[in-house]
Amino acid sequence: MRFLTIVGARPQFVKAAVLSKAIQDADAGEHLIVHTGQHYDDNMSANFFYDLGLEAPKINLNIGSGTHGVQTGRILAGLEEVLLKEPSDWVVLYGDTNSTLAGALAAAKLHRPVCHIEAGVRSFDRGMPEEINRILTDRVSDLLFAPTETAVSNLRAEGVRDSQMSLVGDVMFDATRVYAKQIQDCTIVSDLGLETKEFALITVHRAENTDNPVRLAVIVKALCELAKEIPTVLPLHPRTRAALERHQELKDCMARARSLRVIAPVGYFAMSALERESRFILTDSGGVQKEAYFHGTPCLILRDTTEWPELVQIGASLLCPPTSVKAILNGARFRFDAALGIGSCFGSGDAGNRIVSALLGCDRPTISTAVA
Repeated sequence: MRFLTIVGARPQFVKAAVLSKAIQDADAGEHLIVHTGQHYDDNMSANFFYDLGLEAPKINLNIGSGTHGVQTGRILAGLEEVLLKEPSDWVVLYGDTNSTLAGALAAAKLHRPVCHIEAGVRSFDRGMPEEINRILTDRVSDLLFAPTETAVSNLRAEGVRDSQMSLVGDVMFDATRVYAKQIQDCTIVSDLGLETKEFALITVHRAENTDNPVRLAVIVKALCELAKEIPTVLPLHPRTRAALERHQELKDCMARARSLRVIAPVGYFAMSALERESRFILTDSGGVQKEAYFHGTPCLILRDTTEWPELVQIGASLLCPPTSVKAILNGARFRFDAALGIGSCFGSGDAGNRIVSALLGCDRPTISTAVA
C-alpha cells in the first residue's frame, strides 16, 4: 500500500513521524511525505525532520507565506500536480492548516481516497481560519480518525455516518511516548540556566492575537509583569516577531523585562522538555494545550475558545481571553485541581497503529473501520 502524507506545519511533522513509524512497524508499504513549505524557517521545519528521524521530504513545494487565499491556492495548484504524478492508495491529512484544506480539495477532486487524522475537532468559532479548514476537510474526506469522544460527537451531530469514522486517540499523545527518552535527555532547561518547575513558558502565534494590536499589547504587558514574579521563556514565532517589529513600544517593554528569555523557535524535543519542566504554560496554540496536559503541566489558554474543551472541563486548562493584563495574571495564579498528565482523554498512546490497521483493512473508503 502507498500512503501519501501532506504536511506543512511543524505539528504535522510530529504526527507524520508517528504514522511513519506505525507504517514501518506494520510493514504496511511505502510512505511518501510531501511538504508544502507552509512553514519554511529551518527552526520551524527542517530541524524538525532531523530531530524526529524523518527523511527530508522527497517533494517540497516551497510555497512560503501569504494571505490565506493566496497560500491555499498555491498549495492547491502544487498538490494537484504532485497527485497527478504520484499514485497513492490513501492521501493522509492532519489537523487544520491551509495545507490540510488544500490537500483535501486537490485529492477529492482527483477522486483519491482521503483520510483526515484529528477529525471532528471543533472550536465553534468560525472567525478562526483553522475552524473552516477543519470543517471543510472533514466534509470531503472518506475516512475520519477522531482523537476524542467529543470529536466523535461533533461528527455525528454534523451527520457523518459511523462507518466513516474511527475513534483512535491522538497521535500527539503517541509522540510523547515514542520520544520520551529524547525529551527526558534534552538539556535545554539547564542550558537556559533555569530550574525545573521554577519558570513559566509562553507561546503566541495566532493571528487573532498577533494581528490585533490591543490583544498583542495586553499579552506583552502581562508577560512583562509575569516575568517580575517568575523567569519566563518565550520561543518567538516568526509571525509574532513580525508583529512586534510593527510595535516598537512593545519591543521596548520586553527588552526591559530582565527575567524574560526570548529565544528562537525550538525543535520538538526541546519544546516538549520546556513544557514538561515549566511550572505553567500560557499559549494560544492548540497543540501546546494538549502537550501541556500530556506532560502534567497546567495551561492558560490565551483565546476566547478552544478546540480541546475536554481540557477545560477536567480543570487541566483555563480559558483566558487576553482582554486585560489583570485577567492574564489572575489566570496564571489559578489553582489547577485536576490530576494531570494521564492522557486519558486522548486514547492509550497507540493511535498510529490503530490508524494503519484501519487503513490496511479498507477495501474502499466507505467500509466501516471502527477500531476504538
